[in-house]
Amino acid sequence: MSSYVTLSSGRKMPLLGLGTWKSAPGQVKQAVQVALDCGYRHIDCALAYCNEHEVGEAIAEKLGAGKALRREDVFVTSKLWNTQHHPDDVEPACRKTLLDLGLDYLDLYLIHWPMAFRRGTELMPKRADGSVFYDDIHYLETWAAMENLVDKGLVRDIGLSNFNARQTNNVISRAKHKPVVNQVECHPYLSQNELLNHCRAVDVCLMAYSPLGSGDQPWISSDDPCLLHDPGLNAIALHHNKTAAQVILRWQVQRGVACIPKSVTPSRIQQNLQVFDFTLSDEDMKQIESLNRNKRYIVPVVEKDSQRVWRDADHPHFPFNDPY
Repeated sequence: MSSYVTLSSGRKMPLLGLGTWKSAPGQVKQAVQVALDCGYRHIDCALAYCNEHEVGEAIAEKLGAGKALRREDVFVTSKLWNTQHHPDDVEPACRKTLLDLGLDYLDLYLIHWPMAFRRGTELMPKRADGSVFYDDIHYLETWAAMENLVDKGLVRDIGLSNFNARQTNNVISRAKHKPVVNQVECHPYLSQNELLNHCRAVDVCLMAYSPLGSGDQPWISSDDPCLLHDPGLNAIALHHNKTAAQVILRWQVQRGVACIPKSVTPSRIQQNLQVFDFTLSDEDMKQIESLNRNKRYIVPVVEKDSQRVWRDADHPHFPFNDPY
């Protein structure tokens, strides 16, 4: 099986990349260097992760004249944050990311969420009561500004993140440059089969963030299940002499879903790449599919009327009110 997927633009993207969300300063630089040294050719970034400058330092030490890698050898993804949805803010935001990463262009630039927040320098603009200050800019306006980045050569391809099927269709219906990717939370407890089938039908590659689950969020309850401890996954892993993480990543790439697992531990970074030397059986794949429970880890929750509810569910462009 190829370790690349061909996007609708005709460009190739590595199926497996290194995620950099929640990678702390002082750790992310080493993680990116280790990843590039052991064979990763896709690095996933975002302005909102607040570490792109350090990612850029790592890339600079590995790419360029006299180095082992050339710029065209490494696929770099970044994302436009919610406070930058105004069309006038899109290009400056992209240029800031390019400056921090030390690059002349991005391979892929995504709208991080369909929801706009109030313009400004704060990542999370909030009212006095602590609620998030929203904006009503439509993501279609933002998309038109994203397309200008392609025309100017600042990015090769553009795409979406956390968009549902209806929102994806809305963008495609108006697009001059079609979205090539939709990056969403996806793992065996949230298999996203309906969205995956939809993306296949409209020639958009599904990319999984938090493909190993993400149980370290502040809103996660102690009752929430831990994916990597799942007995079924671990039984399959034992059969193949692999880790549960490797089985999960193999399941994803075997069904054509790109993955960006995050780690700052060198041994795990290397292990996560070792998924192209074995194949899961049809029975294995069906057993993993059966684990789906539509469990989202990456949706902030807040207390409202003594209940835990999704924080942004009232935003007009909140994606998860639709079934997929």
